[in-house]
Amino acid sequence: MRQRRRTTDAILVIILLCGAFAAHECSAEPSEDVIAHGKALTIAGDCASCHTADPAKPFAGGKRIDTPFGAVFSPNLTPDRDTGIGGWSDDDFVRALRTGVSPDGTHYYPAFPYPYFTKLIRDDILAIRAYLATLAPVGNKAPPLELRWPLNYRVLMRAWDALFFTPGIIQPDQGKSPEWNRGRYLVEGLAHCGACHTPKNPFGADRPDHAFGGSMVQGMFAPRLDGAARSGLKSWSVDDVVEYLQSGRNGHSHAGPPMSEVVVNSTSKMSDGDVHAIAVYLKSLPAGTPEPVVAPPSQAQMSDGERIYRGACVACHELDGSGAPRIYPPLPGNANLQSADPASTLRIILDGAQTVTTPRAPNTGSMPSYPKLTDQQIADVATYIRNSWGNAAPAVTADEVANARQTK
Repeated sequence: MRQRRRTTDAILVIILLCGAFAAHECSAEPSEDVIAHGKALTIAGDCASCHTADPAKPFAGGKRIDTPFGAVFSPNLTPDRDTGIGGWSDDDFVRALRTGVSPDGTHYYPAFPYPYFTKLIRDDILAIRAYLATLAPVGNKAPPLELRWPLNYRVLMRAWDALFFTPGIIQPDQGKSPEWNRGRYLVEGLAHCGACHTPKNPFGADRPDHAFGGSMVQGMFAPRLDGAARSGLKSWSVDDVVEYLQSGRNGHSHAGPPMSEVVVNSTSKMSDGDVHAIAVYLKSLPAGTPEPVVAPPSQAQMSDGERIYRGACVACHELDGSGAPRIYPPLPGNANLQSADPASTLRIILDGAQTVTTPRAPNTGSMPSYPKLTDQQIADVATYIRNSWGNAAPAVTADEVANARQTK
């Protein structure tokens, strides 16, 4: 009798285990809605921009990402089992995004924005994984790191995480609207806006006391996203922000690299609701650090700059700087022009610019480069447009222009 009971109990255990396994297998197949949600989240996170080196092999990684400490190469996100994430479990994927640790226990460098992705809820992370699992697997192993010693030793990232990384999902603010909270979730989490727009300390970590205060990225200056009057978003409306994110331009400014890539691959493809939520949140940000007190440039430099402007720029930008909004950006009140760091202005003058095209703004516009102007001439005209028509920004020096030429 006792033996029969043991046999019966064993059979019941086996049945329960099989049932649990079957249920797991059923739940492991994501629905079409989950996959669609994951695709939308992947677009919002702009994953394609960093993880696509060859447009014919989307998400296969291998793209070079230059940092102040050397270069890293993005990993393969396709479901290839040998070089991608096909062999990862759900927990492996969640751990990578939440803690910056790979399945084999090695730590990622924060060029992978896990300090932002840690704020995502698990369901969203698994939805992203579900979408990535639908991609065609591509065998592509990323090249080795090109980081300076001793940063090429990943073990140092344990210390970096201990000092600068705080894991944890973002908690809704019950005193704010659902739209504001959605915008915050995207800006501070998935869209990782601060990765470019927040200045960094000497170790490459965000400076939280200067959040969204602008920062250097790939030779350009990502402008402030807070409510600063001259160099921030104070003069922009919610609709202005929405238009910029969806089309790459508005009545105030045009998107240049690397933001143009973000617009093309991410924000122009996001839902209207998500883009509007981002705009609502950004417009709620107060001005952070005070803008610098600007000493007026010398009259001589302004006169020399005006002469160059009248000869080279007036045909498109007009005498009063009004330009042709959404074709040639207006210069008065231009936040990018009035950034404390003139890097973006100098880069555009030296290299020229091409207006990004999107389904909402398919017409093109371009600005020629002016590399034959001398360093002093470029400094003069940059100073002139940064301090005319009510603008105010630090004067540009010939040495700054020379440095911009060398860092191209």
